Amino acid sequence: MQVYLVGGAVRDELLGLPAHERDWVVVGSTPEELQRGGYRAVGREFPVFLHPDTGEEYALARLERKTGPGYRGFETRFSPEVTLEQDLQRRDLTINAMARSPDGRLIDPYGGRHDLEQRLLRHVSPAFVEDPVRVLRVARFAARLCALGFRLAPETRELMRFMVSSGEINALVPERVWREMQRALGEADPAVFLDILEDCGALAILLPELNWDEAARKALQRAAAPALATTEVPAAARVSAAARVSAAHSAIDGSVRFAALLAGTALERITALCERLRVPNDYRELALLTARLQPRIAHAGTLDAAATLELLEAADAFRRPDRFQLLLRAALARSDLDDAARTARAAALAAALAAAAAVALPHDQLTQLNGPAIAATYRSARLERLEALQSELRKS
Repeated sequence: MQVYLVGGAVRDELLGLPAHERDWVVVGSTPEELQRGGYRAVGREFPVFLHPDTGEEYALARLERKTGPGYRGFETRFSPEVTLEQDLQRRDLTINAMARSPDGRLIDPYGGRHDLEQRLLRHVSPAFVEDPVRVLRVARFAARLCALGFRLAPETRELMRFMVSSGEINALVPERVWREMQRALGEADPAVFLDILEDCGALAILLPELNWDEAARKALQRAAAPALATTEVPAAARVSAAARVSAAHSAIDGSVRFAALLAGTALERITALCERLRVPNDYRELALLTARLQPRIAHAGTLDAAATLELLEAADAFRRPDRFQLLLRAALARSDLDDAARTARAAALAAALAAAAAVALPHDQLTQLNGPAIAATYRSARLERLEALQSELRKS
């Protein structure tokens, strides 16, 4: 039995990046031998085992044969006779088809190191076209590695276009599309993910809700109050702005980028996309809220105290201040403001929320009021506080 470190851990080591997880391939063994060694079987479609001490994944070297459409249309064969080179050949990109032997020797049968040096994302073999998930994975890797200068190899781009034109891309199930999209939203520049999909023709098929036409755009502009009309910012630019905004915070929140991507899209389209891809509720809620309130947030500097309070109430900001912060990042990413102006606008609305939320009524006053009267009194006091705040800002 021989064990090799494979895939992303080898790639990231050569790039000088931290490896978040390590995967291993086992050559010359059987499931029975691994189980006798304490490994726990977890793979359903092919033999993957968890190490008894580290919990890392160990997969038996295997071959795959295309038997039907889609990423599940494969027959997997594994045996002690399958070589490491055969196992690596079935992988997507050359930079993911390298291995390290136990003595540290790099095993690179398909030119992965050369492609790392050339900053190329290139497929390993013509079998690339057999798995439509690879279109999404390559787009995601491009989004992750673009900052290092990686680009898509022309021949791989052509294969991806062929996979779309041949209809192979249509075999992707919604759950897998969302899984890859969600991961892409957390990459260095998620807009590259969209650009790659659009370039090969997959975006209109996998995410048709993003391709809203000029008539829909004009209808949305007419539906908004004239004073709140905004210049449309392309989807890729919106999500890039959201990426810059979220990168300034301690944690990248994919829901902010998802909401920024869909801001300006009709609510029914957002709902349809979320239902089709089975998008988690927190992503769905923020996207819908951003689409509804983005025009008002983008022009919050022109709102008077009453309109500002209505905005805070519509966002449920008093009960959910943390989500309000996410809303501001997503909504302002869609605006045509520069990054400094976005930061200033968000700070102003956060200050308005803090001022209004700080309102406290005396206990003896509250005891004399019923539920609706308490709410009305609080609202009146918050409005006065916001009017005072805006007055102070005008003086300064």
